[in-house]
Amino acid sequence: MRKFSIEKGIVLPLDRANVDTDYIIPKQFLKSIRRTGFGVNLFDEHRYLDKGQPDADNSQRLLNSNFVLNQPRYRAASVLLARDNFGCGSSREHAPWALEDYGFRALLAPSFADIFSNNCFKNGLLPIVLDREVISGLFEAVETNEGYELEINLFEQSIIKPDGSLISFEVDEFNKHCLLNGLDDIALTLEDAGRISAFEARWSKQTPWNFNASELG
Repeated sequence: MRKFSIEKGIVLPLDRANVDTDYIIPKQFLKSIRRTGFGVNLFDEHRYLDKGQPDADNSQRLLNSNFVLNQPRYRAASVLLARDNFGCGSSREHAPWALEDYGFRALLAPSFADIFSNNCFKNGLLPIVLDREVISGLFEAVETNEGYELEINLFEQSIIKPDGSLISFEVDEFNKHCLLNGLDDIALTLEDAGRISAFEARWSKQTPWNFNASELG
C-alpha cells in the first residue's frame, strides 16, 4: 500500500450524512477482489445516469452533471469532505478500494463507521474525525472558494488551511505508523519475519514430526 506522509489537494464536498458503502460502490461491483479498477465506479449510481455493470465501457455512459464528482472544479480532488457516519452499512472493503483508486488520499468527517474506518487505514486512506463546527466551516469555505486546497500533514497531525491556520487531528499511533510506512497487514507481519523464522527453527527441533508430515505414513 502507498505511504501517507503529507497530502496537499483540492477538497471535494459530499454534503450528505449517512453515506453507506453501497452508495460508495454498488453491490454489482463486489465480485472482483483485484483491489484496482474500482475508481471509475465510485459513487456509480449517482455519478452516471444509467445503471453500471462490471467490465462495462464507462467512457460511453452518460454522466450526471449535477453530481459533485462530475463538476470540473472538483475533478482533481484528493481530499473528500463528508458528513456524519460516512461509510456506514456493509463492511465491504471495496469502498476504500474505490475511493483510493479514484485518487482520494484523505477523508474528513464528523464521524465514520468503525469497520469502514479500519478498512481505510488498511488501504492507505487517512480518515480524519473533526468537530461538526469545523466540518461545516470547511464546507462553507469550499463552496465559496473554487480550487480550495488543504495540506494534511500526518507527521504533525495537522491540517493547514490556505490562510495558514492549522487544524489539529487525532490518530492512534499504530495506524499512524502503518500509514507513514505503507504497511498493510501482510507487510506488518513481515516486519517480524526474523522472529517468525527463529521461532520456526526452535519449534522444528522440539517437534520435528510437525515439520516432516509428508514423510509420515
